[in-house]
Amino acid sequence: MQKIDFLATDGVFLNGLLYESTPKTKNIILAIHGMASNCLKKRDEIIAQNANKANIDYFCFNNRGSDLVKYIKKDINGKKEKKIGGTSYEDVLEGYEDIVGAILKLKEMGYQNIYLQGHSLGCTKIVYTYNKLKKQENKYLLENIKGIILLSLIDIPSTLKFYLKDTLDIYIQIAKQKEKEGKLLELMPKEAFIHPISCKTFLRYAKDNQEIDFAKYGEDTKFEEINNITKPLFMRWGNNNEMILQEAEKLVEIMNQYITNPNKDIAILKDANHSYTRKEEILAKQIIKFINNS
Repeated sequence: MQKIDFLATDGVFLNGLLYESTPKTKNIILAIHGMASNCLKKRDEIIAQNANKANIDYFCFNNRGSDLVKYIKKDINGKKEKKIGGTSYEDVLEGYEDIVGAILKLKEMGYQNIYLQGHSLGCTKIVYTYNKLKKQENKYLLENIKGIILLSLIDIPSTLKFYLKDTLDIYIQIAKQKEKEGKLLELMPKEAFIHPISCKTFLRYAKDNQEIDFAKYGEDTKFEEINNITKPLFMRWGNNNEMILQEAEKLVEIMNQYITNPNKDIAILKDANHSYTRKEEILAKQIIKFINNS
């Protein structure tokens, strides 16, 4: 295992952990963590160990949204700057810069077969990034992406609507007023979200969410952005305290019915929660089986 430093495509300094297998391989899982998380999760370690046994390397990194609050450093044409970041202050669309930077680093290191794995918000970032690359017709990067692994993709806009109900518009107005005052980095009232969140980040999830509002589990069956994924697709949810609005069994039934990818593996991991606590080993084996069969 070794620490790898690299730059996002917009100059943000990032780093992560590379788990290497023997003999040297060109196959690797690139893992994108979720909200308020990082690359030091037990889940990552166990998946990495199983991947290494199958001669697949594993790279998990701290993106600019890791942990709740932190400073992120940026290098723009030799000019260094520092600004506040972390889950409470991130713009989820900037995950594109992080993921592409990581892919470029792995290509530079000689990896040819990259499997993008996301958890929770990390899934949102992957689906957004993949669709943006397709829109750009970026064959240089798409040719190396051999599969997509989405663990507990959540429908953030619908979840906010469900839990905040009539107060959602009130909180949006509070955030918009702060925007007018040039105070987007101020925090929202604590009742507005499950953890401290800036007005800037809240508006992205609650209002300016057109580019990430593609799950729509309870409203839509087109799933256009997910169906744009032509690479082999692996999707899992738990059915124990999962962060979804419907029963996991019903959700998986809907996804299997409407996701058109011929190389899909969409299922429940029985008794798993949102973090797959104590189910990491089972999850890891299912992921490796998916990669070997794709």
